[in-house]
Amino acid sequence: MSSSPIHLHGKPLNLADMLARRQQGYSLEAPFYTSREVFDADMEHIFGKHWIYVGVEPDVPEPGDYVTVQVGEKPILIVRDDDGEIRAFHNVCRHRGSRLCADERGAVGNLVCPYHQWTYNLQGQLLFAEHMGADFDPSKHRLGTVHLKNVAGLLFICLADEPPADFEELAATMTPYIAPHQVANTKIAKQIDIIEQGNWKLTMENNRECYHCTGNHPELTISLYAYSYGFAPTPETDEGVRRYDAMVAERHAKWESMGLPSAEVDRLDSMISGFRTQRMPLDKTGESQTLNTRRACNRLLANFEDGAIGGLSFWTQPNSWHHFMGDHIVTFMVMPLDQDRTLVRTKWLVHKDAVEGVDYQIDNMTAVWDATNAQDRRLVEESHLGVKSPAYRPGPYSPYTETLVEKFSNWYINRLSAYIK
Repeated sequence: MSSSPIHLHGKPLNLADMLARRQQGYSLEAPFYTSREVFDADMEHIFGKHWIYVGVEPDVPEPGDYVTVQVGEKPILIVRDDDGEIRAFHNVCRHRGSRLCADERGAVGNLVCPYHQWTYNLQGQLLFAEHMGADFDPSKHRLGTVHLKNVAGLLFICLADEPPADFEELAATMTPYIAPHQVANTKIAKQIDIIEQGNWKLTMENNRECYHCTGNHPELTISLYAYSYGFAPTPETDEGVRRYDAMVAERHAKWESMGLPSAEVDRLDSMISGFRTQRMPLDKTGESQTLNTRRACNRLLANFEDGAIGGLSFWTQPNSWHHFMGDHIVTFMVMPLDQDRTLVRTKWLVHKDAVEGVDYQIDNMTAVWDATNAQDRRLVEESHLGVKSPAYRPGPYSPYTETLVEKFSNWYINRLSAYIK
């Protein structure tokens, strides 16, 4: 694919040249965040050819349950069939293109097009199409399938004809980490969607560092150890960092003995399907990301006897991050809407038998991330306004607190470069 003409403050640019001259350790040039042409390339090559996170198994708990997700101009339908298998289809009727399901979620027996009532079963086979004549062959008009992978309860789709094969490595590595939390045995206690007035890469970059946490996230940092953010080595910080590292090693040994994989795995920019994970200690009681660090749900997940098992963090390229604790799970999906707007979807999961008002109070459970999401939205939106200025120039990342931002940017540049020549 040849790159389309891009303009910055009236001057023409070339996307291939921009990719080639990207300076490692620095933020991206402004058009990567502001250009419609770059956004279109992102949707075609990043979100159109890589595995993207779209939801959780409890989104479709029973046969016939479905959810929809919009990926750029592509409406996607995810449904659990009568055999319990979760499938993904293009949410497009094979007759004249109407969306089959307009709602975000629901339950159906079959998939019936609202326009002319073409009817499909939950495996995508066309069952009924009236007035089509004796020569019409329903078998040639199945729904378009979308690749779907279920990683221990987290659902990923890929819109490419040939998805990246290394996702199997991600799944094999992550399943033992996630499986003890038994995502399939949870329910969605709350979902909140926010729209940030900023480019999706700014949203992801903001997530991949905690340089900004101390000054902006008072609620989140209650449960986080300061030395987990990354510190420049100085005589004042060396001893604190050593003590923190020793504590992490001790906790990891304990959790590993409990059957909870905990060691860091970082492949954010060394794989096409980039990811990272680590179980990290939580401060104070060590139970949960709440305002008092105590569990938000008295009904623990799975068979956990000890609620103080830290927080398992899992990051994926290009669009998600997740936190698994002993009592609940928080999962985040990022979906670009255009070059200036990004959907951030947060879900809180609890044990499927937990009772709201008895086992958990939803306001208590969501307080930390409600506040953090609002704070992050402001930061992203201010960054987006700044990068649109003629005064913006790519700035250097901290080699201590922004290493994961560099890995995100490096992954993004490498992946886009594979398609833009």
